[in-house]
Amino acid sequence: MLRDGYAGAPDRVALEVPGSPVVTYRQLDERAAAFAGALEAHGVAAGDRVMCQVPKSVDAVALYLGCLRAGAVHLPLNPSFTSEEVAFFTADAEPALFVTEPGTPPQAVPSLTLDGAGGGALVEAAAGAEPVAEPRARSAGDLAALLYTSGTTGRPKGAMLTHGGLAANARALHEIWGFGPADVLVHPLPIFHVHGLFVALHCALLSGCEVLFLPRFSVAAVLGALDGATVMMGVPTYYSRLLADPRFDAEACATVRLFTSGSAPMTAALHHAIAERTGHRVVERYGMTETGIITSNPLRGDRVAGTVGYPLPGVEVRVAGPDGPCGPGQAGMVQVRGPHLFAGYWCLPERTAADHTDDGWFVTGDIGHLDESGRLTLEGRAGDMIISGGENISPREIEACLDEAAGVVESAVVGQPDPDLGEVVVAFLVGDPDLDPAAVARTLDGRLARFKHPKRYVVVDELPRNAMGKVQKTELRTRD
Repeated sequence: MLRDGYAGAPDRVALEVPGSPVVTYRQLDERAAAFAGALEAHGVAAGDRVMCQVPKSVDAVALYLGCLRAGAVHLPLNPSFTSEEVAFFTADAEPALFVTEPGTPPQAVPSLTLDGAGGGALVEAAAGAEPVAEPRARSAGDLAALLYTSGTTGRPKGAMLTHGGLAANARALHEIWGFGPADVLVHPLPIFHVHGLFVALHCALLSGCEVLFLPRFSVAAVLGALDGATVMMGVPTYYSRLLADPRFDAEACATVRLFTSGSAPMTAALHHAIAERTGHRVVERYGMTETGIITSNPLRGDRVAGTVGYPLPGVEVRVAGPDGPCGPGQAGMVQVRGPHLFAGYWCLPERTAADHTDDGWFVTGDIGHLDESGRLTLEGRAGDMIISGGENISPREIEACLDEAAGVVESAVVGQPDPDLGEVVVAFLVGDPDLDPAAVARTLDGRLARFKHPKRYVVVDELPRNAMGKVQKTELRTRD
């Protein structure tokens, strides 16, 4: 599937990293074949998980494609995850191999190293291995990737993504967003998430277009890349930071045909501010790790701020309440069905069943409504999930760590609105009279990735509760 776009022109530019030689599709294909050979030489067989915690780089993309070519299951991890967090994934997924940066603490699994500059034991192994010329045979229902999601229960869940599901979602996006070989995609996203790894790269690979592959987001880097680019994908935080720079204007975006935003809600105010400054109306879309992209505002047609558009081709969306499907304008739980859906949660059949209806619809956990035309508007989340800068953060995971800190009696973690990140993590602590929030904060060092750390700690005498004793997090979200 991913070869479709460049089979006739393998010498097109695939990835361009600032300050580095361009990489053609032929070179990327050869690199993936060599990495697949190295994986097999180290005992990786079809269906095995390959856990990867590496910097964003051309080699990281080739490693993903190499995993697919070997028939293995790609398991990408956030490079900022701590050793303690990685140990959970190691125990849960039982990978056959761990590919990580040099100097990373070892895990209880064979490992190879890969740095962000084209070096490491994997590269050395690939040089001496027999390349895998053609992908190992896999069916549409076989697993291609295992991506862990943060849940409101605090325990990350491994979403099993199949070859058929990824292909269906990629082809639908490629169609509705009008990708072609003349496009140039600005790619500032990380590639351990669905957004950067699948949504962005799959659209590019299917069209055989050029990707301006930025190591990370920065306003300066994106502004430099937009000249001559036709598409950019980002999260709302990226756009709010671009908007803060006066250079982000219509002239800077003169060659761009499409801006998309996802991974977190974009406010109507931000949407309108971008349109006023640049003349572009950002295409908002809606998706999840378990589903890929579900809906999108149209490429041609009215892009309504505050809505997430219409279902993709082949995707069904309904809104349901306790008594059944809701009518137009009525709010309820968003449910989806289609070939893009995941195959369930890794080793959690009960949770998989609980998140599906008896008639086979996946329950997203998001509240929304459909209008008369079928356009979806999201109204909130049923759970306590925090989305900060496009990252999903589980309050329960943070609370479990805070509650172990000396002097803490109990804690409650919520997301509060932030103009830059969308939400920031705030911790409310009940504890001893001499409780030191700074000391409590230090207990998270080395245990949780930095983006999960609360930005603010508030010591309170007690947490607000309802008559049943449940903490009222809605009230905490509005407290100073």
